[in-house]
Amino acid sequence: MRRDTVANPTSRTRGTGSPARRTMTAAARAAAKRAGRPARPEHGARQEEQIPSGSTLLVEPPANGWEDPPEPESPKSFEEEPEEDAPSREIWRIVLTAVLGVVLVAALVATAVVGWQYRQGRQAEQARGEALAAARKAAPVVLSYDYRHLDRDFSRARALLTGHFRDQYGRTTKAVVTPTATKYHGVVKATVATPADGGAPAVSVVSATPDRAVVLLFVNQVTRSTQAPEPRLDLNRVRMTLTRTSGGWKVSGVDAL
Repeated sequence: MRRDTVANPTSRTRGTGSPARRTMTAAARAAAKRAGRPARPEHGARQEEQIPSGSTLLVEPPANGWEDPPEPESPKSFEEEPEEDAPSREIWRIVLTAVLGVVLVAALVATAVVGWQYRQGRQAEQARGEALAAARKAAPVVLSYDYRHLDRDFSRARALLTGHFRDQYGRTTKAVVTPTATKYHGVVKATVATPADGGAPAVSVVSATPDRAVVLLFVNQVTRSTQAPEPRLDLNRVRMTLTRTSGGWKVSGVDAL
C-alpha cells in the first residue's frame, strides 16, 4: 500500500499534464499577452520569436564597431587626363603670350617707323618750300653791295646768315670788300635768273631735311666800278646751304660753282 501511494504521485508529477507544466504554460501566456505577442506553443521555446508588425527592432552593435564599406573607385573622367598635361598647356600659353607680345611690339614699332617716316616726309616737303623761298630772298641781299652804304648792306646780309658762315662773311667784307669797294666805287647788283618769257626763277632744291636744305641758284651779277667803263654781267651758279633756326631759315654756306 505505501509503495503504490508513493509511486502514483511521482508518475503524475512527471507527466505532460502535470500541474507544474501547466503553471509554466500559463505564466508564458500571461507574459506574452502583456508584451502584445501571441502566445507561444508549448514547444515554442526552441523556435525564434516572431517580431510583431510596427515594433522597433534594436540591434546590438558588434564588439569591434561597424566597419565602413569600401568606397567605390571613381572611374577616370575625361577631365582628369588633361590635368596630366597642365604644365604643357601652361608652357604653350606662356609661349603664345610671348609671341603675341613680340608681334604686337613689332607692329607698334613698324607703325611708329611708318608714322615717323611719313612725318619726316611731310616735314621735308615743307622744308623744301620754305628753304627755296628763303634762298630766293637771301641771294640778292647777300651777294649785293654798294660802296655808298656798305655798312647798311652788310648789316642786312648778316641778319640772313647763321653759324660760322656769318662770322666768315663779317671778316671777309671788312677785310676785303670794304676797302676795294670804297677805293673803286664798286657796286654789285645780284638777281636770281629768270627765263626770258617770265617763267619761274632758276632755283631748285638739291636736298632737304626738316632742318637743313641745299639749294642751287642761277644768279646774275652786274658789277660797276671805276676800273670798268661798262657794266660787267656775270652769270654765276651758286650753291646755297640753309639751316632752320629759331628765327626761321637762314644761310649757313655759299659756294660759287
